[in-house]
Amino acid sequence: MLTYEQIKDDRKVFLAVTGLTHKEFKQLLPAFRQAYGQTYPANKTLTGTRRHRQIGGGRLGTLTSWEQKLLFVLSYVKTYPLQAMHGLTFELSQSQTNYWLHHLLPVLKGALDNLDVIPERDPHQFAQAQRRRHETPELIIDGTERRRQRPKDPEKQTLHYSGKKKVHTDKNVVIVNAKSKRVGYLSETYPGKTHDKKIADREAIVYPRETVLDQDTGFQGYAPRVREIRQPKKSRASKR
Repeated sequence: MLTYEQIKDDRKVFLAVTGLTHKEFKQLLPAFRQAYGQTYPANKTLTGTRRHRQIGGGRLGTLTSWEQKLLFVLSYVKTYPLQAMHGLTFELSQSQTNYWLHHLLPVLKGALDNLDVIPERDPHQFAQAQRRRHETPELIIDGTERRRQRPKDPEKQTLHYSGKKKVHTDKNVVIVNAKSKRVGYLSETYPGKTHDKKIADREAIVYPRETVLDQDTGFQGYAPRVREIRQPKKSRASKR
């Protein structure tokens, strides 16, 4: 069984399993506990009715500590395994794994929301969200791809096949603050074949006017209304 105590002192393993450093994990933990209380108040049952019995009765589960609960849900989000496989890692049945994921995923979202680290998803609200954070508007836009299961439908196979990655993928465009390294915007998900610029055009992202935007050659021709766009020039192959 994978436990928090086993991996907390191994920086590489902890980062690989959770996507966070141990310091970031400890910073998230109090917000996770707070969000749990907000999502599941102690004076109410899971169905939302008033509790008549004292909390804490019944058989103790496997995920007994707050650290173990957070490790369980973060490792799922980071690695996205099959529920049966995730259950084996934490010595839970598939049905128990399904229950705990549905139970804890809203808590994790609430914790990240309370910490104000969830990326903006509405392209028309991005400029306002950036101004609220009072960060230097030096931004980097880029496309990200992640592997997905090969679709059975031939049309979908073509749409999701990435010539760059040589596998079937899903793609998003993200915008990161160059100074704070915080992901400020996450686009909708598109098939892996979709060009980065085409996604950016479809999203119609509204930037703060004072933005300095760094973009690679995959966004050639993308010209939103910002103060400055910095993009490397495409190298021309030498003619023989």
